[in-house]
Amino acid sequence: MILITLGTQDKQFVRLLKVIDNAIRRGEIKEEVIAQVGHTVYKTSRFKMYKFMSEKRLNELIDQADLIVTHGGIGNLTTSLNAKKKIFVMPRLKMYNEHVNDHQEQIVNEFVKLGYVRRIDSFDDFVKEYKNIKKFKPKFPKFDNTKMLNIIKDYIG
Repeated sequence: MILITLGTQDKQFVRLLKVIDNAIRRGEIKEEVIAQVGHTVYKTSRFKMYKFMSEKRLNELIDQADLIVTHGGIGNLTTSLNAKKKIFVMPRLKMYNEHVNDHQEQIVNEFVKLGYVRRIDSFDDFVKEYKNIKKFKPKFPKFDNTKMLNIIKDYIG
């Protein structure tokens, strides 16, 4: 199953949904696709869409997913990385009025450099990466909060 997560941003992100819809229509994707679309309005019969879902339900779907396709929101990225999932990311861009600035592009580029995710910007990018998904062996960061906990302990006394 492929899970699309667009987060809770109040701006539209149709560009990503069109890529996946076209991939299904052209037969590139044959597996089930479920999308959490937030405020994005898009119509298709090719995959299931939910505006919002509980954190519990979203985490269940993340656990079930073989692939996460998401925007460059740090919450979605870290949650998916913690679940040890393969992730394709399309950053929301200001030029398409998908966000107020291009900070997601910076986040995504850094995560790509670190080997955590694959970036997609178009249908062709998606198809290329999807065809090579078995070769994609993501690195997973170690989220260690020991240093922060020690700072807090020292501060409290």
